[in-house]
Amino acid sequence: MSPRKPRLLALASGGGHWVQLQRLRPAFESFDTAYVSMFDSYAEQVAGSRYYVIPDASRFDLKSFLPVAFKAVAILLKERPRAIVTTGSAPMLAFILLGRLMGARTLWVDSIANSERMSTSGRLARKLAHRVVSQWPEVAAREGVECWGAVV
Repeated sequence: MSPRKPRLLALASGGGHWVQLQRLRPAFESFDTAYVSMFDSYAEQVAGSRYYVIPDASRFDLKSFLPVAFKAVAILLKERPRAIVTTGSAPMLAFILLGRLMGARTLWVDSIANSERMSTSGRLARKLAHRVVSQWPEVAAREGVECWGAVV
């Protein structure tokens, strides 16, 4: 009997964040990966994997994070991931914080769109995640994070 693969929770909001997460999928092959995003239609892109939908939240409306936090707790308790990877945005901070509290290793990959400076959510993630990376060497150097290269 082969050993069970460790569980990974891969998270991204819509649009470019989701596209970047999908480009990271080859790195997830040694994991039992479940995905989280905000659109039902994305489930077909990760067919064969567990997929969860969460509501959107905005840093301009802190109350909007409450439903996200409740969903995050439920998903984290069900999945029990060893690691969490996200390409953002703000609602994914709830998973980073709660997942870390539950013992998961956490990685925030700041969006390639942030070529001048790290995103606001990325700067918050620096305080919450085990590791934060930028896709731009200049931004990484300025922000004190690592650059592992571009996803896109």
